Amino acid sequence: MLERSSNKLWGAHLGVPVKVVERLSGAGHRRVYCRLNGGEEYQCAMLPHGNGTFVLTVNKVRRERLGSGFGAEVSVELRKDESAYGLPMPEELAELLRQEKKGNAIFHALTKGKQRVLLYSVGSAKDQDQRIIRAIAVVRHLIAQNGKIDHKLLSHELNATRRALTLTKKRHTL
Repeated sequence: MLERSSNKLWGAHLGVPVKVVERLSGAGHRRVYCRLNGGEEYQCAMLPHGNGTFVLTVNKVRRERLGSGFGAEVSVELRKDESAYGLPMPEELAELLRQEKKGNAIFHALTKGKQRVLLYSVGSAKDQDQRIIRAIAVVRHLIAQNGKIDHKLLSHELNATRRALTLTKKRHTL
């Protein structure tokens, strides 16, 4: 059943039976592929919710795609995620990491969770140019900050890199 969450970032969640969590997790690894109501499969985590319970978070966009309100029954299909990162590695970032050895070493020294934050940051861009821009900004940031992620600074760097590319494109079209 889709329940309202007190977490403002996600807004909703679905309970996961403990037996399912036990079957699909191992050694602290609770990443899964999820399909709701037969829709598109996506990667996520079964998160602890207190008192030994676990949930799958459902953001506003997914909730709207479901067309279901709070309290609605939702069909959930889960399978264990045995991928390297728990999210897809954008081709643009993979190529940059292949070329930039220091950035690659720093990226792979990060925790899996921090890697996923960066993968999402790059991979959520809608077009290839934006993914390239984001990949460059992320790798530069990792190198400049010695592997420490300053999210506010990274956001500023992503915006500055995007603006610079936009200006370059405008100059080439004039």
